[in-house]
Amino acid sequence: MAMTDSTGSTWRYRWAHRQNERRQRVFRAADEAWRRRDDELRRLRTLAVSFHGSVRAGAGLPMELDPGEVVFWTLPAAQLVEVRHTAVLPAPELTVDPDPPPLRPRRPEGVRVSDAGLAVLTNRRLVLLGGRGRRDWAYGRMTGLSHDPGAPVTLIQVLDRRRTSGLLLPTGAVADFRFKLTLAFADAIEQRAAVVAELDELLEEHAALRPLRPAVLTPAQARMSALVPGGRRTVAVGAALALIVPAMLFESNPPTRAGSERAAAATPAATGTPAPPAVAPAVQVRPSTSPTPRRTRPTPSRTAVPQPAAERRCGAPANPFGYDFCGGARIRKPAAGVCDWFACVPGFWSDRGWLVQCRDGAISRTGGQRDVCAGHQGLRRTVWS
Repeated sequence: MAMTDSTGSTWRYRWAHRQNERRQRVFRAADEAWRRRDDELRRLRTLAVSFHGSVRAGAGLPMELDPGEVVFWTLPAAQLVEVRHTAVLPAPELTVDPDPPPLRPRRPEGVRVSDAGLAVLTNRRLVLLGGRGRRDWAYGRMTGLSHDPGAPVTLIQVLDRRRTSGLLLPTGAVADFRFKLTLAFADAIEQRAAVVAELDELLEEHAALRPLRPAVLTPAQARMSALVPGGRRTVAVGAALALIVPAMLFESNPPTRAGSERAAAATPAATGTPAPPAVAPAVQVRPSTSPTPRRTRPTPSRTAVPQPAAERRCGAPANPFGYDFCGGARIRKPAAGVCDWFACVPGFWSDRGWLVQCRDGAISRTGGQRDVCAGHQGLRRTVWS
């Protein structure tokens, strides 16, 4: 009969309970993050389909609407900014960013605030009704559009204005403004269906990344390595040391120097001890044409020493997927059970980049993104397949 503790459970039952609790915690965090992003994508798609303005929304505004012009959105706390440089901005694109990076309420260097007032978004133009006058950005004349990834600033270039200008908004309204500006511009060029199609594609990709509920581990699956502090990592390190240390000691044997055979033959004669009969013939049969005697190093080939598994993973934990830190192909769609073998960041499945390891040891799917390993001390290295 197995020895049990006061709770009546053996170490195998305790191991199964701990592992199942940990796997469920990781799954619940991943599933919650997946659901949040799914809700946001569906909200954006609903907004893209039902995005319509109204003439009544412009009632009371100190501006006249053109025939057929409707108001989509207004914000009273907008600031007009201007840029001193004349750099060319990229052309407006119909791209949707469902995961905007965190923004800081700051004004970038080289951008000055020149006015403040009410921002109005219509199906024809973006307007700022400021204290010093009105500033219009018509979609038909728009040649460049840039959203600052770290600040709540949107810069716009138009044909009839030399200096680049734009809006500085409160951080809480930036994501909604940028998406509605994309919809308004797409509606103006009759390409709203392209935005809806992009959201459908994002929803399809996100549905394929839904985390699977982990299987329940049983006490029979517990290994003896669970009794060792550190588990399989400690066993792997011990096995690697058992292979590396003897090999290093064997390689540390110094090679035989030239003339050592001759010195060994002369030593018995000096002490009066008869020399072994095999030494003299061995020296005499060497070819006289060779200026340097051959080294006698009876060490095996280096290829005969097996490399431990920990070396091939380059520090990555043992896993059945073949993921390591050595090199290979980037992992954009990791296996469903990757968080059972690696420590995943919260919201792991909601990201869209490739697999990387952060400086705090956790892995994240933010490779190639601007906010890679944000909140986890930055990027450390890539996880390879």
